[in-house]
Amino acid sequence: MKEKEIKNFVKERYSKIATKEEFSCSCCGPMDTIFQQAKLMGYSEEEIRSIPEEALLGLGCGNPTALAELKAAETVLDLGSGGGIDVFLAAGKVGVNGKVIGVDMTPEMVDNAIKNAKEAGYGNVEFKLGEIENLPIKNDSIDVIISNCVINLAPDKLVAYKEAFRVLKPKGRILISDLVTEGNIPEDIKKSFEVWSECIAGAMEKQEYLETIKNAGFSDVEIVKHQYFTEPYMDERLVGKIISIQVKATK
Repeated sequence: MKEKEIKNFVKERYSKIATKEEFSCSCCGPMDTIFQQAKLMGYSEEEIRSIPEEALLGLGCGNPTALAELKAAETVLDLGSGGGIDVFLAAGKVGVNGKVIGVDMTPEMVDNAIKNAKEAGYGNVEFKLGEIENLPIKNDSIDVIISNCVINLAPDKLVAYKEAFRVLKPKGRILISDLVTEGNIPEDIKKSFEVWSECIAGAMEKQEYLETIKNAGFSDVEIVKHQYFTEPYMDERLVGKIISIQVKATK
């Protein structure tokens, strides 16, 4: 599978999710179902009600803002910001003197997020079109990076983490929610474009994933929360092999 083909397929699918032509893998569509999915991923009802409803798309595998210990006046970057759910939650934590930037490679997602921010009156957020392997962000300019089930979509995760390292300030930190694997994943699943877009085919083995973060230059790499999928996730062969983790590390 070629990197460009993977990206094009993923981008096309997420553009359809952004325009409501298609629903995410995590929910079947109705807004009450999306609320329930968000709660399962670790968002409180108060958090869900505090952000624009259109930012909820049923995506993600955790709540990175809950564990990132964001502080007032910090500058935060969200990798793969989608409709903006984590950007908006982070904006409330860093306050008017802080700033939150969302980067996403899907134009429709960025357009939606900008619209959501404008309609809700957020003055401390910004959304940029770009790829996480080539961030449109200056060196050493970010205090905290968050991401929610996106880096597994990148064909080259080491490059993505090196870019994260580049834009972070010295002593800056990351809190990443992502999916990893434990045990062997069938080859037919790994080679499926559809399963790539569902955040599974591109998921790395847990220890290899942690080593990739270290190889990008990060220290103090630690899993702070994890959850096994014990029910069939697309394919019964994946039961017990897919893990949602939240990882923190420091530059």
